[in-house]
Amino acid sequence: MLRFVLVGLIGFTLVVIGVVATVGGWGWWALAVLLAFLFAVAVYDLLQRRHSVLRNYPVLGHLRYIFESIRPELQQYFIERNFDGRPYDRDVRSIIYERAKGVHGELSFGTERDVGAVGYEYLVHSTAPVPEPDTLPRVRIGGPDCTRPYSMSLLNVSAMSFGALSANALRALNAGAARGGFAHDTGEGGLTPYHLEGGGDLVWEIGSGYFGTRTADGDFDPVQFADKSAHDHVKAISLKLSQGAKPGIGGVLPAAKVSNEIARYRGVPAHEKCVSPSAHSVFRTPRELIRFIATLRDLSGGKPIGFKLCVGSRIELLAICKAILEEGTAPDFVVVDGAEGGTAAAPLEYEDNVGLPLTDGLMTVHNALVGTGLREQIKIGASGKVATGNDIVKRLIQGADYTNAARAMMMAVGCIQAQRCHTNKCPVGVATQDPRRARALDVPDKAARVQRYHEATVRQAVQLMASMGARQPGDLTTDMLRKKVSPTTIRSYTELYEWLRPGQLLAEPPKSWASDWAAASPDHFGPVPRA
Repeated sequence: MLRFVLVGLIGFTLVVIGVVATVGGWGWWALAVLLAFLFAVAVYDLLQRRHSVLRNYPVLGHLRYIFESIRPELQQYFIERNFDGRPYDRDVRSIIYERAKGVHGELSFGTERDVGAVGYEYLVHSTAPVPEPDTLPRVRIGGPDCTRPYSMSLLNVSAMSFGALSANALRALNAGAARGGFAHDTGEGGLTPYHLEGGGDLVWEIGSGYFGTRTADGDFDPVQFADKSAHDHVKAISLKLSQGAKPGIGGVLPAAKVSNEIARYRGVPAHEKCVSPSAHSVFRTPRELIRFIATLRDLSGGKPIGFKLCVGSRIELLAICKAILEEGTAPDFVVVDGAEGGTAAAPLEYEDNVGLPLTDGLMTVHNALVGTGLREQIKIGASGKVATGNDIVKRLIQGADYTNAARAMMMAVGCIQAQRCHTNKCPVGVATQDPRRARALDVPDKAARVQRYHEATVRQAVQLMASMGARQPGDLTTDMLRKKVSPTTIRSYTELYEWLRPGQLLAEPPKSWASDWAAASPDHFGPVPRA
């Protein structure tokens, strides 16, 4: 409403000054011309659909683009300092925005990274690169018990719920996914029409609150689940065990964002803080988890079922593997969420101090599945600050089959990381339930941005692999990712980390895994209780 008041005020002032100018001097005419220019700019800003900031903040919003135009110094100062505590660096932000806009961006004057610093990682190129494939590689998701497998892109939209994001943001993400042929994770806030109307492939995420498939008491409702999971656009179901930015606690949606509509889709009271439990009520042990996954697969008609977690205890992960072996059925995929993942609804202590980073969590899950002989039937997704082609390639080398991105997709749809998500006052209409702010986000324009960003990023990943001599992801090896560990020493990931052999935990666990393997039980999360 304020934007219309501002434009109206400029227009009214213009009329008054115009009347005064007819009897005044040239100074009044100059002021009238200036006001006429501002009024024209304001009207244009309200009507154009390309820039959400200008639609919500006519005239004033141009300051942001002025700062961007004189980057890097002022852009770095005025914009980056308003980002979260662990922002993307300027180069990564530029890559996301430029790819979304369809601009082939390249940086002048070489790298700005200190490539000689300890900790620097790099991909190993080949003296004999191979040609890039014409078709982008995909990953088949679906184990022996899955009758309706899904072909997954190397990069997909990570979990973001309706409530956290606006309806228009979800429409744009889903329409972009439909255009680009990649998957869109719904987040744990329920399966809504805004996820469905764009026609994109969906991974329906179900959290501990069972939003969208819950009884009046908050328990899991198998009838609702069977009905909704049968939708053609739902290609897979992901059971959320924990989230990277806040492992061990449930999600929170502030009361200001729990509209009547959100309450209806989630099955909760309107205008009250919506809190999901920290743990699931349907299962309490690894064995019960695996049985529940099998139940979900049956109810969905054989679609791929998996779970998402931020890795904490290796014992618990091995307990799940033992449950899989004893029950004789397995999830079709596991999404590893790194502790560096972002959210607007996590205590600072959790964001910075709980859970394994993606690199460590990913390699832990990969090794656990390899060591128990389960890796071939269970695919692994990686989520946590994935934004560029090199991020995808690194995660594939570290054990992933595909990746998911949340923050980068939000930026492609227009997010400027203003950190106002929890206030319901997102300046660009991405993370708000205020319809007056959300209207600024033009769905067709932003859907095209999402599709362009995805395609350019995956193609860059494929180009990088070709430069490394890999025709497909399966050709990548841990020798191809190296790290400078001291001023004079460089080691490959093969040398730096332990990699288990297929079935090694079943035959003869190495000393580094033996105690955790012995402590893991399919009937307990955590070590086997002492007698």
